[in-house]
Amino acid sequence: MVRKFFGTDGIRGRTNAGVMTAATAMRVGQAAGRHFLRGEHRHRVVIGKDTRLSGYMMESALVAGFTSVGMDVTMTGPLPTPAIALLTREMRADLGVMISASHNPFEDNGIKLFGPDGFKLSDDDELAIEALIEAEQPLAPAAMVGRARRIEDARGRYIHAVKQAVPSDVRFDGLKVVVDCANGAAYQVAPSAIWELGAEVVTLGVDPNGTNINDGVGSTALDAVKDAVVREGADIGIALDGDADRLIVVDEKGQTVDGDQLMALIATRLAEEGTLAGGGVVATVMSNLGLERYLAGQGLTLERTKVGDRHVLARMREGGFNVGGEQSGHMILLDHATTGDGTVAALQVLASLVQSGKPASELLHMFEPVPQLLRNVRYDDGAPLADERVKACIADAEAELMGKGRLVIRASGTEPLIRVMAEGDDAQQVERVVERVCAAVSEAA
Repeated sequence: MVRKFFGTDGIRGRTNAGVMTAATAMRVGQAAGRHFLRGEHRHRVVIGKDTRLSGYMMESALVAGFTSVGMDVTMTGPLPTPAIALLTREMRADLGVMISASHNPFEDNGIKLFGPDGFKLSDDDELAIEALIEAEQPLAPAAMVGRARRIEDARGRYIHAVKQAVPSDVRFDGLKVVVDCANGAAYQVAPSAIWELGAEVVTLGVDPNGTNINDGVGSTALDAVKDAVVREGADIGIALDGDADRLIVVDEKGQTVDGDQLMALIATRLAEEGTLAGGGVVATVMSNLGLERYLAGQGLTLERTKVGDRHVLARMREGGFNVGGEQSGHMILLDHATTGDGTVAALQVLASLVQSGKPASELLHMFEPVPQLLRNVRYDDGAPLADERVKACIADAEAELMGKGRLVIRASGTEPLIRVMAEGDDAQQVERVVERVCAAVSEAA
């Protein structure tokens, strides 16, 4: 079945256009509600959101959809995506919904769904909901219409939960930490959790106004946190994205530490403690070859999946792994969360920093990355990767890199972009290959 609504991470698009309208959101609520009306108990859905202006509109529409089919709604207000996954499970809800477009600009929004176990929905569930969205759903009798309420202690519940990821004898006293929340969902909870564990916290991106989410701050715009770390003489910088399910770190010198390095750090520490499950790490095809070589040197494996944290998570659950993620900063630590959680990952990194006694620049750069280049080619319509000229160019590039590196070409699941990535030991060769493929894609597009 061709997907019209669900992409690689829920439903996402430009506000008031395409699939991201109030009318569609209401139908999503009705469809998802009907799909999860199972059993005789009173059914409940937990709805959270980030700080986008359109979140109010989408929240109201979803509430209307869910209540109209007889499902009660609990609203949390702005909270990270992993907090909604956590609360869905802890409140014994039938479904969780996060309204967010993650790292995208404020003009976009999205809907992410979690099952009662706190995990993102399976393909089967998404396909079933797809089929229901465009069909008329039976509405609840008047006496069975759902109720809606807001809870005031959701932030405190989440802060308490994430702090459990840190051993009880570890405190962050003496650490000065810059925390950049991207003017997004974690603007209250992430700085509070780190401060409560003893660190001195300098905040960035904690003044959301509805339109400044991810705007010059956060994990996709690192200049602000880099400048603040150096200016403040901080020990480390923590940068989250709009819904706080990903993390990028900056060391005390202002140098970037990406998800690959963080996975290497956490996996190494857990392996030393004897608590690394699965014998390695799960990451995507975009993770650096240097990570794979580093892990192999530690006697650990790197299993690769398609891009998207849901694919990483699926393989982790299937293979019994407890550490996985993406180079872009999604960190999935199944001992502590059911989805990517930037705050939990940040606390793990800070705990390692305290326990090691080393500066971040020494501790966090675990391996030397292989030269890697990623470029995006935007297109308006069509399928550039189906063009025969593009196929031929890709085949030639793969042959040139054979045994020396890797080429990964894919269409973005959230934007009209073709992502072209190559890596290898020869940086000049990598650049030539990427430029050649990008040119072919641009011409076809």
